[in-house]
Amino acid sequence: MRISLFAVGRLKSGPEKDLASRYLDRFSKAGPAVGLEFSRLIEVPESRASNADTRKKEEAANLRNSLPEGGVLVLLDERGKSLDSESFAQMIGRFNDSGKRDMLIAIGGADGLDPDLHSRADAVVNLGIMTWPHQLVRILIAEQLYRAVTIIAGHPYHRA
Repeated sequence: MRISLFAVGRLKSGPEKDLASRYLDRFSKAGPAVGLEFSRLIEVPESRASNADTRKKEEAANLRNSLPEGGVLVLLDERGKSLDSESFAQMIGRFNDSGKRDMLIAIGGADGLDPDLHSRADAVVNLGIMTWPHQLVRILIAEQLYRAVTIIAGHPYHRA
């Protein structure tokens, strides 16, 4: 299954981008052994609309255009379900085992995600009940993707 990461906003050069890239590179190298591949990082600019609802709708339209037909959509949202690393890995494994070809994991903009996306989402996950800056969310999800591959493969990176 090809996994893409969709992000509203661009990550500037610096240690955050380097660390996120490091984990995505690890995922890219380890994933094929368990049937997962990192497809792409899609960065779209934040909407410049004058109100939050319009910004979210415009950003959601970009997300919908990036989602392959029949692809799994996973939203990262503070109102989503809390999963531990093993449950996150199992979720990815279930989608992969069910024959899904593509998964898109979406990080919304500063205003969050358009509520209409929730009805299309296959899963809505939170990375904890705290609010995280966009840069750290990128690092967290990149690391969790790599961790998921190691869990699925039975690699000792993940120790519980």
